[in-house]
Amino acid sequence: MMKKFSIFTAGLLSVAVIGTAIAHESENPAVKARTSIMQLYAFNLGALGGMAKGDVEYDAEAATRAANNLVVLTQIDQSAMWPAGSDNASDPSSRALPAIWENFADVGAKGQAMADAAVAMQTAAGQDVEALKAAMGDLGGACSACHKAYRAPKE
Repeated sequence: MMKKFSIFTAGLLSVAVIGTAIAHESENPAVKARTSIMQLYAFNLGALGGMAKGDVEYDAEAATRAANNLVVLTQIDQSAMWPAGSDNASDPSSRALPAIWENFADVGAKGQAMADAAVAMQTAAGQDVEALKAAMGDLGGACSACHKAYRAPKE
């Protein structure tokens, strides 16, 4: 009986949390889609970063899985997720700065750098923790390069 109650309680909490998150989301499906992609990047980077920092025990299989996910994410055609008018000046739920649309070539180059760093991580992730750590610098740098130039800080 207690197990059923715990499952029921967990389900209610999940619905409440998801409902709250949805209430703060953008109404623009493009913004929702790209935010979801960024969350998937963060989830997989978090797994790799935890191992690189020693917060999580290195696991070659888990590291490879996370790196593989990152490579797949970089291969998704995101062009429809970045329509004009989906910046933070037009949609308060977006953190994308208007500068993205002023310099799309640079954004594309930064995206390619992320894809290249993800492939390098894919090669390194399953070798050992030292190889993972070495690849983490370029991967984190690729993320930061775009975010520093084109993402508004959290409020």
